Amino acid sequence: MKIYTKTGDAGTTSLVDGSRIYKDDILLNAYGTIDELNAFIGAAIAQKPESFLTKVQNMLFVTGSILATPPDKWSTYFKDVNMDAFTTEMEQEIDRMQSELPRMQGFILPQGSPLIASLHICRTVCRRAERNIVSLARQDERYFPVQKMLNRLSDYLFILARFNHKMEGIKETIWKSE
Repeated sequence: MKIYTKTGDAGTTSLVDGSRIYKDDILLNAYGTIDELNAFIGAAIAQKPESFLTKVQNMLFVTGSILATPPDKWSTYFKDVNMDAFTTEMEQEIDRMQSELPRMQGFILPQGSPLIASLHICRTVCRRAERNIVSLARQDERYFPVQKMLNRLSDYLFILARFNHKMEGIKETIWKSE
């Protein structure tokens, strides 16, 4: 099978149901950014394997599939997906790591090691994906669980970066205004 189909040459792509949308549509921006986030998480995992991050990657693939499917068809394809349960699981991971961290003393600069910087890149890409989903959720509240999950994921990525400061023995650099 060839990788190129030429069906997108005119600037459109197809959704799961076969309908076509322009590649600059907010929906495509949303799941394209989720795909980008997934790749950046893969780069972080390549630096230090983390089983929960692989679980995050799996959920991001599901999320991209959900977004590529019209909401009216979600119950047909995704009836077993419980995004709220996954969000709760992330909260438990955040609480576990945060319980071992010192209290924050200010804004933390996104630096420290290649892994820590990668996690901060993941966090900021996640925030961009969330902003795209907010636009969708304002039009259709069925997108709200995705919005909530991405909001929590950015929190998780931030705490994971802080946790890796501790694990790597690297002091956090606090932002100082001039």
